[in-house]
Amino acid sequence: MDRNQATGLILFAAVILVYSIFFASTPEPQSQEPTGEVISAVQEKPTEQFTQEVEEVDSLQDLKAQIQYGVFAPLVKGNESEVTLENDKMIVTFSTKGAEIIKVELKEYKSWDQSPLILMDRESSDLSYQINTTKGRLSLNEFYFTPNTKTTQVDGESVSTVEFTAQTGNGKITRSYRLPNDSYVLENDLVFEGLTSQLVDSNVNIIWDSKLIRQEEDIEESRRKTNINFYKSSEKYDYLSQSKDETSEQVTEPLKWVSFSQRFFTSGIIATNQFNSGSLEQVTPKDTLSVKNMKATLALPLENGKAELSYYFGPNNYKVLKKITPGFEKNVDMGYFFVSWVNKYIIVNLFHFLEKFFSNYGVIIIIIVFIIKLALFPLTYKSYVGMAKMRVIKPEIDELKEKYKDDPTKQQQEQMKLFGQLGVSPISGCLPMLLQMPFLFAMFFFFPNSIEMRQESFLWAHDLSTYDSFIKLPFTIPFYGSHVSLFTLLMTVSQIAYTHFNNQLTAAQGPMKNLGYIMPIGFMFILNSYPAALSFYYFVSNMVTFGQQALIKLFVDDKKIREKVDASKVKNANKKKSKFQQKLEDAMKAADASKKKK
Repeated sequence: MDRNQATGLILFAAVILVYSIFFASTPEPQSQEPTGEVISAVQEKPTEQFTQEVEEVDSLQDLKAQIQYGVFAPLVKGNESEVTLENDKMIVTFSTKGAEIIKVELKEYKSWDQSPLILMDRESSDLSYQINTTKGRLSLNEFYFTPNTKTTQVDGESVSTVEFTAQTGNGKITRSYRLPNDSYVLENDLVFEGLTSQLVDSNVNIIWDSKLIRQEEDIEESRRKTNINFYKSSEKYDYLSQSKDETSEQVTEPLKWVSFSQRFFTSGIIATNQFNSGSLEQVTPKDTLSVKNMKATLALPLENGKAELSYYFGPNNYKVLKKITPGFEKNVDMGYFFVSWVNKYIIVNLFHFLEKFFSNYGVIIIIIVFIIKLALFPLTYKSYVGMAKMRVIKPEIDELKEKYKDDPTKQQQEQMKLFGQLGVSPISGCLPMLLQMPFLFAMFFFFPNSIEMRQESFLWAHDLSTYDSFIKLPFTIPFYGSHVSLFTLLMTVSQIAYTHFNNQLTAAQGPMKNLGYIMPIGFMFILNSYPAALSFYYFVSNMVTFGQQALIKLFVDDKKIREKVDASKVKNANKKKSKFQQKLEDAMKAADASKKKK
């Protein structure tokens, strides 16, 4: 019954009541002295008449409910109350009207302002299950259920359970929820008994409309990391565009799960079998009341009057998500495919291993840097030796440049010939550095998405998951911000110092030499609003690399390298050109000839 119908019935009852009191006929006064029975009759009649009229109103309401809901009419009468399930991870609150989730609180975490972390509540989220019946589409949220809570043991594990039942003369609807201990997963069964003949199709339409509650201080960064993700039954992961303020998608093929994923927390709905189809949409609001507004409409098939699914309400912890259901770990962005393997198989496991022994996450970052640098030290050594070789043959290279300064093609050919004679590769110093790049880029994705850093302090940084605002500026610098991140500043200075030191070891000249000074300045603008953990990692990494190269320099003698180069020159004096070198020279000659023709 909608609001207008209810208002009409109340006004109708009020009119009858007023009429009964002021206009109904009363007995004529008797000449004899009134007795107690007469007085009683006069007093009781209006009450009896009012009761009769109320019964008539109830009958009218029942009739309207019967017309509107059919066999489901008895379910729209009742009283609403709340029921909770709780384990050591979260508290889930249900309403007996609809037997639906109305609030989820995570117990292990706090919001950015240290208030309880609420993933959803009545004001922010509306979750509705709708069925198509012979009386039209009806929402289970209109029906009243009777709850029954209990705790059971499943495989030796404690499971909190609540079973909601809505009984009619023809059958019943049962909604069961199970919350295992030490779990972020809430299991849900929906069963129709004796009522399937009243359904015109076998789908339950789930409509989840949510305004995601702000959990982090930096709402703009949260919005960039918030998205609807979904996983198809064909094992294909996809998501809605993050670059648009408003986007939607109709998914016609079966889905396994859909999630409303924020930067550090996810609310997801997972089918035991599949959802037949889905409609997804997300909008970035102009205000700051919510992070993003999201809506998912899913078709859940009933099999023999029963459907099974589960919910995930919890942190974006890669190892936790990986155990939930196939593909669910995709809610944590580990980076592009060429760097994601570093995070998935090395950094995540290394990080969780160190957590067992250290509670300070700044210390953990330092240890991770040393472990990675130690593992990559052979590449760093080869890179240094390669650059040293290029440095010692610099006089020969300069001589060729002067000799063939008017013929760049010939100059390149002679340089390649010289490299072959001396046993030097121009990329020998760059290739080892290139192999280390996946680790540098992997951190660019790991730290901004690592919930382990959330609200963890280190030195002056109160939260390693966001920028360390060492100085707040009274103005905003374009592309930089209105604050100064000291870790980012230290990273920039260390990178410039490292570049200066490195230039002394290489033969780099001109633009390439200056590029090493320009890039740190660019990254200072980019990383100023990135998590302090990321800038701190790069700062420590620069300092360790600086130390490694200073140490290598003590043991690598340029004179010995020169002797090895000269020995290679004698050895390779009559050596034939390799096929690769010959093809390279032929390509260069062909390019030069083509250029001269033009």
